[in-house]
Amino acid sequence: MSSTTILPYDDVTIAPLVLLSVLDHYQRLEVAEGERCVGVILGDSTSKTIKVTNSFALPFEEDPKNSEVWFLDHNYIENMNEMFKKINAKEKLIGWYHSGPKLRSSDLKINDLFKKYTNGNPLLLIVDVKQEGVGLPTSAYVSVEQVKDDGTSTEKTFLHLPCNIEAEEAEEIGVEHLLRDVRDQAAGGLSIRLTNQLKSLKGLQRKLSDIVNYLNKVINKELPINHVILGKLQDVFNLLPNLGDPHEDLLGLNTASGNNNANSELIKSSNNLQKALTVKTNDELMVIYIGNLVRAIIAFDDLIENKIHNKQLQEKSKLEFNENAEEEKKKAELADEKKKVA
Repeated sequence: MSSTTILPYDDVTIAPLVLLSVLDHYQRLEVAEGERCVGVILGDSTSKTIKVTNSFALPFEEDPKNSEVWFLDHNYIENMNEMFKKINAKEKLIGWYHSGPKLRSSDLKINDLFKKYTNGNPLLLIVDVKQEGVGLPTSAYVSVEQVKDDGTSTEKTFLHLPCNIEAEEAEEIGVEHLLRDVRDQAAGGLSIRLTNQLKSLKGLQRKLSDIVNYLNKVINKELPINHVILGKLQDVFNLLPNLGDPHEDLLGLNTASGNNNANSELIKSSNNLQKALTVKTNDELMVIYIGNLVRAIIAFDDLIENKIHNKQLQEKSKLEFNENAEEEKKKAELADEKKKVA
C-alpha cells in the first residue's frame, strides 16, 4: 500500500497540431514493429491545466532487445529549444512524447533526463499512432515519488493525468480543411452524427468494461482496495438518475417504521422523473416528426410546381409548333397561287 500523492496539475489539453506532428514524425521514420519515435513537447505548465501546443522530433535510438540501452542527442535538444524560443518565447519545453503505445521500463530514466530542461516535473505524452479502439489516442503521465505506508524506501512511478483535445479557432479551420479529404463527401450530416454517437457509445462501453474488470479483480483480491477510486465510482453512481421503481428495501424499511408517507414520496419522485424524461423525449420526437412532415410537404409542393411548369412549357412549345406549321402552310398556298397565275 502507498499513500495518495497530490498532483500539482488537474488535466492536460493537447492541440491538434501536436498529434499531426507526431504522426508525421512516425510515418517519416518508417518505424519498425516494436520500436518507437521520441520527441519534445512545448507549451505552458504554469497553471493547473498543462497546455501542449507544439512539438519537434528528436534523434533517438533504442536497443530492441534491451530497453535499458538507448541514445538521445542532448545537443540537438538544446539547439532546437533555442530556435523555438526565438519563434515563440511563450512556448516552454514542458516534457517529451513517444509513440507508445504503452509505458516502457526505460521511460522513468528518460524522464529524469528531461528534468534539466524543464522548470518543473516533465510531462510524458504517449500518442498511439496505430489506434484500433475508440477514444482519444493520447495518454499523459507525470513522475512522482511514491511514499509507502510501511515506511520502506520511496520509489518513482508514473501517475496518469486526464487528457482532452482543444484547438484555437485558426487550428479548427485548418483541421476541418484537412478532414475534407478524409471524410466521405457522400455521407450526410445525420449519418456523421450517428457515427460519432456510435463511437461514443463504444467508448463508454469500453470504460464500463474496464470498471467491471477492476472491481472483479478487487473482489478476487488480485488488486488492493483503493478508496479513492471507489469514492469516484460511488460519485458516478450517485449522479445516475433513478429511472426504475423505488427499491424494495427502502419501501420495506419505511413500512416497518410506519412511515407510509415516505413510501408515497419515493414513488411520487420516481414517477415524476420518469414522466419528465418521457415528456422531454416526446417533445423532441414531435419536433423531429413535424420537421420531417414539413420537409415532405415542401418537397411535394416543389414537385407539383415543377410538373405545372413543365406542362406549361410543353403547351407553349406545342402552340408555337402549330403556329409555325400554319405559317408554313399559308406560305405554301401563296406559292401555289403564284405559280397558277404565272
